[in-house]
Amino acid sequence: MGVWFVTGASRGLGARITREALDRGHGVIATARDASAVEEAYPERPDGLLAVSADVSEPGQLAAAVEAGLARFGRIDVVVNNAGYGLVGAVEEVSDSAARALFDVNVFGVLNTLRATLPTLRAQRSGHVLNIGSVGGFATAPGVGLYGASKFALEGISEALHGELGPLGIRVTIVEPGGFRTDFLDGLSMRVEPASIADYAAGAGPVREALIHHNGRQPGDPAKAARAVVDITEVADPPLRLQLGADAVERVEAKLDLVRRELDAWRHEALATGF
Repeated sequence: MGVWFVTGASRGLGARITREALDRGHGVIATARDASAVEEAYPERPDGLLAVSADVSEPGQLAAAVEAGLARFGRIDVVVNNAGYGLVGAVEEVSDSAARALFDVNVFGVLNTLRATLPTLRAQRSGHVLNIGSVGGFATAPGVGLYGASKFALEGISEALHGELGPLGIRVTIVEPGGFRTDFLDGLSMRVEPASIADYAAGAGPVREALIHHNGRQPGDPAKAARAVVDITEVADPPLRLQLGADAVERVEAKLDLVRRELDAWRHEALATGF
């Protein structure tokens, strides 16, 4: 059995992944800003669980969490970068402070976690990094452009890591979930900027309304998603990308079709500018 390091383990998909890994006999270093939120979910105090307080925006706390995990388990096999949140608002409506705060968690929080954990995986010459992205990081939509941009950044980081860590025996997968019935659309996980510019009512407005009405009605089963995430660590040749949910597959296929049509339509102009 392996040892998992999971950020954002107290709620949502992170909590589901933590439980699934524990149920399969893995050890889990479960981090959250408040470790007691993780411990409350496990009154039986399973031997494989180590709950540690660590804010992903605080490198020192992550380093301490890794140190505590290594002292307890001696190794780390799977790193799950799950901590993050959503942001709703047209691109122009999102304040600079809101955009920077989002990237501090969704992007720089991942980088902080990688800097804390990768030295262990490199020394072992083994491991698996699972970056929990979103289908919105592959095909975003009006009203969630900044959130999508943070997950697009995670796509780029993951692609590069795949090439950098592969020769060291470390695998990388970015998970692209669609809509799942977690608490992601609740106030703690989804922040909403005021609709301050009337011109964007037609573009971003429907997305705002949809998010309100879809909370708790998302099509995906989070327990099945967690099983799929743990399953992917048990195969010999895991994919770089793993879409979760029929809605995610549909959006990815639609974008691939659009890119192919545009590439074909503008191929002459594209090639005429090169050698």
